[in-house]
Amino acid sequence: MHRAWRIFYLAIACAAGLVAAPDAQAAEYAQGIYVLGNRGPLAGVTPPPGFYFESETYYYSGNFGGNRLFQGGGVVAANIKNDTSANFVTPIWVTPFEILGGNLGFSITIPFGTPNVSAGAVLASPRIDRIIAGRERDANFTVGDIYLASFVGWHSGNFHWSGTLLGVVPSGSFENGQLSNIALNRPAIDLSAALTYLDALLGYELSVVPGITFNWINPATQYLTGTEFHLEWSASKYLSKELSVGLVGYYYNQLTGDSGSGDRIGSFKGRVTSLGAQIGYTFKLGEIPVSTNVRFFREFDVKNRFAGTATYLTISAPLWVAPAQQPADLKPLVTKL
Repeated sequence: MHRAWRIFYLAIACAAGLVAAPDAQAAEYAQGIYVLGNRGPLAGVTPPPGFYFESETYYYSGNFGGNRLFQGGGVVAANIKNDTSANFVTPIWVTPFEILGGNLGFSITIPFGTPNVSAGAVLASPRIDRIIAGRERDANFTVGDIYLASFVGWHSGNFHWSGTLLGVVPSGSFENGQLSNIALNRPAIDLSAALTYLDALLGYELSVVPGITFNWINPATQYLTGTEFHLEWSASKYLSKELSVGLVGYYYNQLTGDSGSGDRIGSFKGRVTSLGAQIGYTFKLGEIPVSTNVRFFREFDVKNRFAGTATYLTISAPLWVAPAQQPADLKPLVTKL
């Protein structure tokens, strides 16, 4: 049989099989703008007024298999593997201004990195106006969408809590027709609250961070991702004032389905749960305390999303702290958010 006819029949067979699959649905890029697991131990603790710097190195490896359809950047594909390496750079300003007794703060996060995405079968692409088949791999280093946040943090005894308003602004680096895009080109607002219980005497820490994401349409693809709920938590034990270990996890559930004229695969609601571990260590670089934290998550109970593992390395340090009296239980933790 001529090679062109073999490719044609293979494409038709893949398309027919995938359309018939009961789980042939997925959100655009099968992920949200809120990166799950980025807030862990001491999430509810707002440090004293000052300027801080945080860098997060993120690696995610996951699969979207089972002959389920995936759509991203206008590309419809199946049997996707995603290996993403990224870094999130965040300068933070905690102001001396108070709202209802809590400190007001601002931050900006600039992500950059390379999603290495491969597809077992590509069924449609805006760059090739026909059904195609066969493997395709895409890996592009770009700057992601910009995260602008304002937050207010309070303290009372062992309890520390905060509220955060996060806005996502497309960076302009999104390329329609690419499988690999760290920028999702999806304007969004995320509202979250964080509560931390910290017993500095016994060395126990518990944190929980619920939030909800409201998405706007991707103007390049006319794909509208639904509203998303996310929940992160941690439980840690300080073995010393420098070293902590503990458990971490997150839960995600999409509340409303996807829509828009660019949605080729129908409404979607995803879900995922993860469980993992963390270790934190603080050391001095000259007179500057530097906090480091490594978190590892394994995902399970996954529906219509990638299933895999996520790893974070977080490094944070104060650039300048206002000369004010700090609560005793926050002194060793001023670099934590």
